[in-house]
Amino acid sequence: MSIMSNHLTTVFLFIFLSPPLSLFSQQETNITPFDQELKNKSAKFNNEANFRKSRTFFFERNWDSTLVYSMKQLNDSENNTELIDYCHFLRGLSFQHKKLFKEAEKELSTVSSVFEFYPHTYMILGVIALEQRRFQKAIDYFKKTEAYTSEQLSGIKKSNIDHNLGVCYLHLEQYDQAETYLLESETLYEEQKDTLALIRAYGNIANLYYNQYKDDQAIPYFTKAYELSKKTDKPGLKVNTALNMAVVEENRKNFPLALTYRKEYEKWNDSLNDQNKVWEVAQIEKEFAVKEKQKEVHLANTEKKIKETQRNGLFYSAIVLLLLLGTTIYFYREKVKTNKIIVAQKENLDELNATKNKLFSIVSHDLRSSVQALKRSNKTLSENLEAKNLETLDTLLHTNSSIVNGAYNLLDNLLNWALLQTEQSYFEVTSLPLFLTVEHVAHNYKTLLLEKNIHFENTLSKSDKAYGDQESIKIVLRNLIDNAIKFGKTDGFIKVYIENTQDTYCNLIIEDNGIGMSESTRQNLLKKEIITVEKENKDIIGSGLGWQLCKSMIEKNNGKFSIESELGKGTKMIISLPKTI
Repeated sequence: MSIMSNHLTTVFLFIFLSPPLSLFSQQETNITPFDQELKNKSAKFNNEANFRKSRTFFFERNWDSTLVYSMKQLNDSENNTELIDYCHFLRGLSFQHKKLFKEAEKELSTVSSVFEFYPHTYMILGVIALEQRRFQKAIDYFKKTEAYTSEQLSGIKKSNIDHNLGVCYLHLEQYDQAETYLLESETLYEEQKDTLALIRAYGNIANLYYNQYKDDQAIPYFTKAYELSKKTDKPGLKVNTALNMAVVEENRKNFPLALTYRKEYEKWNDSLNDQNKVWEVAQIEKEFAVKEKQKEVHLANTEKKIKETQRNGLFYSAIVLLLLLGTTIYFYREKVKTNKIIVAQKENLDELNATKNKLFSIVSHDLRSSVQALKRSNKTLSENLEAKNLETLDTLLHTNSSIVNGAYNLLDNLLNWALLQTEQSYFEVTSLPLFLTVEHVAHNYKTLLLEKNIHFENTLSKSDKAYGDQESIKIVLRNLIDNAIKFGKTDGFIKVYIENTQDTYCNLIIEDNGIGMSESTRQNLLKKEIITVEKENKDIIGSGLGWQLCKSMIEKNNGKFSIESELGKGTKMIISLPKTI
């Protein structure tokens, strides 16, 4: 974008440097998103020889060959509307690149509205109108693209649409609309980090403000365009931005700095001219190379026949080697896979052994603690028996009963856990009457409930049923009710009830208002490993085996286990069992 001095005229250069900016990159040999989309969707017609050649030349930017083979395909295609649309579309783009705008518009106008790249025709026609300085017509085309989604306009960036609309309004001197679109395109280009497009946007915004004599707003944009152009390898951009800066400084009467920019402009202009000459020489060399290549082709065809026999022999030898290599790789992979399985099994076995050792260490410790407590209690009991201290005797007998009951439960859990691990336990899933099952288990705990004056309430109805093995569910209930009593408060309560909040499971809940547990304890109890957890009450003995047994039993019944609890606010133990049909 360059400006003329004295604010008389603004010359727009960047808009017309490359055909359509929304579909092709600055480097014509680059593969753009539009190219890739066009390749993918038109590949279904690769069996048509002329179209395949036309398509290949199009992506090589060989417009003349594209036009030749697309016309041959049109002469052969009579009924395939989609293939005809592709041919006209490629021809329209080729004519547009050759600056034959009338022919391009004619080809694009024949593309049917159902063609999958039909929305792209509006963008191309808009660029053609812009290059012909038919600005209002270009605006009409660009506006039509706004009605399509980004998926339908694959390969076209919204930033390019906004930029082209801004340029059109700028030429029409409709500055408010031009400012809106140009600033929006600037924002999008900055997000995309598109350096070349940003230089173009900065230059157009600068001219927008410069034409309105808003020099304070224009000059920073001229400066930004100039500074950014120095980071590119595009002499054309450097020429224009350096000239802009020279004119700006001349208008500001800063002639020494203007002279510096003029010299830089001349340096880059000379470089650009040299580059154009190099390009012309390269074109001549390319044509000469094509002729030489044609001579080499004939010689290559003769050599090809000689080499085919050798190639066939090498090919079959390679197949044999590949088969041997494939067989070797297969057996090697099988060996590696077997080794991995063995290592995994060893690690699992080591983990199970560690768990077993830890379990027996915990159980032996708890049993030893129970026996030691019982010995101490019995000694005290003997002493008080001689003294006939009846109140103390009564307390000691209750203490002994609790110790024996805890040791018994520990041994019972250990036995059931061992049977479960060795798969020796009998297991039969039936429709289980939950009310009677809870009543049978609770009956054995009446004495303990009376001792702590805990009110037990079974609110299940006799119609409440679920699928499960009765004996294993009883073991689970025994452990959970025993824990509810153990950790419950004197004069507290224990409730057992059902919640039907799911379609496939019924929730059997054992709730107490005991000491509860912390969040870390609750999470540790739900882990699969057999571990002891830190107890909220240090005076209560427990190995954690009961919890593990409960979880294993519930899992074997195809159920789920969860806990809701807060420290000091009680606990809900939730057993989710499959519903009966």
